[in-house]
Amino acid sequence: MDNDYIAILAPSEEHTGAKLTRLADTFHAMGMVVRYASGRLTLFGMKDLSTLPLPGGGILIGHLFTQDGIAIRNGARLQESSSPTQIQQHILKTYWGSYLIIQPDMQDPGAFTMTRAPSAAGNIPCVWSIKNGAGFLTSDVSLAVRALLYRKQINWDFIAHCLSYPAIKTQRTGFVELAELLPGCSLRTSGSKVSVRQAWSPWDFVAREHRYRDLHDAADHIRHAVESAVHARADVDRSILLELSGGLDSSIVAACLRNRREHIVCCNLVTPVPGVDERQYAGQMARQLGVELHTRHLDFDNACFDFAPPPNSVAPTMGPLQHVIDKAIEAAAEYYDADTYYTGGGGDSVFCYLRTAAPSADAWRAHRFGTAITAARDLAGVHQCTVWKAGRLALSKLRRAPRSPFHQDPTFLASSSVCAEPEAHPWFAAPPNALPGDRERIFDLAGNQLFESQAARGYRRPLRFPLLSQPVMEACLRAPSWMWITEGKNRAVARTAFSDLLPPDVLNRQSKATYMSYLGALYERNKLQVEDFLLSGRLRSQDLLDTHAIRSFFSMPLSSGDRTFLRMFELCMVENWIRHQP
Repeated sequence: MDNDYIAILAPSEEHTGAKLTRLADTFHAMGMVVRYASGRLTLFGMKDLSTLPLPGGGILIGHLFTQDGIAIRNGARLQESSSPTQIQQHILKTYWGSYLIIQPDMQDPGAFTMTRAPSAAGNIPCVWSIKNGAGFLTSDVSLAVRALLYRKQINWDFIAHCLSYPAIKTQRTGFVELAELLPGCSLRTSGSKVSVRQAWSPWDFVAREHRYRDLHDAADHIRHAVESAVHARADVDRSILLELSGGLDSSIVAACLRNRREHIVCCNLVTPVPGVDERQYAGQMARQLGVELHTRHLDFDNACFDFAPPPNSVAPTMGPLQHVIDKAIEAAAEYYDADTYYTGGGGDSVFCYLRTAAPSADAWRAHRFGTAITAARDLAGVHQCTVWKAGRLALSKLRRAPRSPFHQDPTFLASSSVCAEPEAHPWFAAPPNALPGDRERIFDLAGNQLFESQAARGYRRPLRFPLLSQPVMEACLRAPSWMWITEGKNRAVARTAFSDLLPPDVLNRQSKATYMSYLGALYERNKLQVEDFLLSGRLRSQDLLDTHAIRSFFSMPLSSGDRTFLRMFELCMVENWIRHQP
């Protein structure tokens, strides 16, 4: 893809000669040329790779926008600063986008700092391997493999962690000596030393001094942020396939694409069993855009457990459901000649769709009695219960210890393989006085960083997640959790922000589609295949599975309401990824 890059770090400037010449020939054969060089660092990229020179001799790979969504195409617009850190912070606080910043340190020759944009998804990828001062950073590990700079080797400690804590994104990957630079983090290399730190934190935006006080003020800011994020991307995209489910989140993205000159194709998915058919809502939104709604069917025959992950995959994240969805949407993009995907993914997290009593508990802790009583009434409306029960749940929430971001699942794992110590995500570092609702929504946001790697279609065409862009996250985090349940409606601030742009049926719906019936039917149809897949695979050969428990589960009929079978899909996801590695 056009945003592919690889930055080579030589141990010293004296070692950049012959090896660099060989690498240049290798990358030239891949269509890549030298796009930047400074000291012992050389950046190779596609000819169409978007870059921006920075003050102080650095470079920005990717795209940078103002808060109003205007593309920055000239580094001269960035203010001159006295240090790389000041330049970095100026970009993080003033602009947004999908980018990687590379900065040499003028005070420490040979030292570099690399910073990845904070957007939780739709970001420029960055994995790295640096040892003894030499190595690489790249958008795609397969580039390093093809250049003989890296040899894939499974990191079994990571696999054990992934099995025990399947929903946690970490900087570790499924390969030995390969790490990911997470969104909003910076990597510094100086000599043989390498360190990673957090350069941007979501916790800054939930602080009391940054909270919105008024619902309509919050709605105005959030609408501006979402519209700017969508328009900024749409200005550079020729043809868009909008993944329009008919839910609130994707409909908001659709509303922001109204009156655009780009060719827009709206694609909706349906399954052969109940639970996902939302054409009545998606169709209204498509008609409002003045386009036809195209439907794709998720057949059982196209769902499989054994499939090749994309070449840039560095961890198991894509299960059978993601695979069949991916293939259906990719086929639609091919058929309608779309060059970019747009999705409302991440909307539940940014729009604070919490399913607990946390918003009311937050109001009790942060405000006066009147606000807390109103929040209890709103919570009762959301969950269709009495005010007394809502208040009791909120007080119970306040008395309990804060919710942990770690949810260990030892089901069907060998006791010796269960990983006891989870690896923390940088966004899990909550301040001591953090409110329960803020903890829950920021922990959820961290999990959204898995979304991009769950969609292989993003390997061939850009996949845009406007709702997970930096300005939208920042604007939404400033709205306190209790404001999001105003008048007993979930995601209330987003509904207020776009109330004049959404059809009433879409604006007022509280239900959400579910793939549970489809997944249950998929399991029943493939039960024997799944059992054989797990019991004859590499996870078993590594003694990571409790084979007795697995056989026992498959020998019993699946009882109504039992969702334990979903754990089998998680295990198959990991097994499949491992089978396609060296």
